Amino acid sequence: MTIPVSAQPPPAEAVRDLAEEVRRDLAATPKQLQSKYLYNGLGSALFEAICHLPWYRITRAEGRLLARFAPEIVAPVGDPVTLTELGCGSGEKLAMIAEALRVRRRPVAVHLIDISPSALELSERTLGALEHVSVVGHRATYEEGLRHAARQRPARGAMLVLFLGSNIGNFDPPAAREFLDRIRASLRPGDGLLLGADLVKPEPDLMLAYDDPLGLTAAFNKNLLLRLNTELLADFDLDAFAHRAVWNADARRMEMHLVSRRAQTVRLPRAGLEVSFAEGEAIWTESSYKYDAAEMSALGEARGFRRHAQWIDPDALFALTLFLVA
Repeated sequence: MTIPVSAQPPPAEAVRDLAEEVRRDLAATPKQLQSKYLYNGLGSALFEAICHLPWYRITRAEGRLLARFAPEIVAPVGDPVTLTELGCGSGEKLAMIAEALRVRRRPVAVHLIDISPSALELSERTLGALEHVSVVGHRATYEEGLRHAARQRPARGAMLVLFLGSNIGNFDPPAAREFLDRIRASLRPGDGLLLGADLVKPEPDLMLAYDDPLGLTAAFNKNLLLRLNTELLADFDLDAFAHRAVWNADARRMEMHLVSRRAQTVRLPRAGLEVSFAEGEAIWTESSYKYDAAEMSALGEARGFRRHAQWIDPDALFALTLFLVA
């Protein structure tokens, strides 16, 4: 059963929020744009395609871990179970967890949280095909959506929050700690958090994942400018910017930038903004921090969680860590 998407902001409000954040971020030094805006309809579709590339191994590694260990992941979670995924993508990974609960012969409530309408629609179709599952979609930020899900959960039972892929890596370390604090504040004793994290690996492997030979990651990155052209009536010339991926070894993060190929001025009428770029000047669009396995365990435990188990794919160097709330 599928319940229609909730918490959809009016288009005018969404454009206003985008305009305010773009004005702030393009005035920063260095110029930047928030990575969450990469995931509009086209951006989400491009990212789904990236997940199938041989050089981007995170999704397949995580899928292997979920397929093998889903029964162990749900074992400590009591009935009735509420599953909440932050950033739902296609819903295929969450479906593996939901399938592992089928043997309990109890209804499973699922909350999908994403700012991308297309991701929510795709995930709702995937999860809606499971007869023992009811689905609520929240077009919202992670924090707002989690608050909605926490208010709507039953008075008894347990919630398992999933934050998969390498999404925790999109936060810098202080922001990651703050974000986990907010998740912890929304949970009760007996609840759990399943956290996916990409681990540090050789630089050539990382570069291929973030600057693939087919150019899909470049298109994904440049789509951010196309979105500003569409929603803020900007006049970015996509050919005047180049995709650049950088491994910052000191900070242990991959960075994505859009580099101006020439001196130019860009107008964004709906943001009331005009921005000048020097040749070679970049817009920082995404960071993806990489962890080691022990560091990921320590991160959760320092925020008030108890590590229950951790599973690692040794080939792709990717980890799933299950934390519980005592």
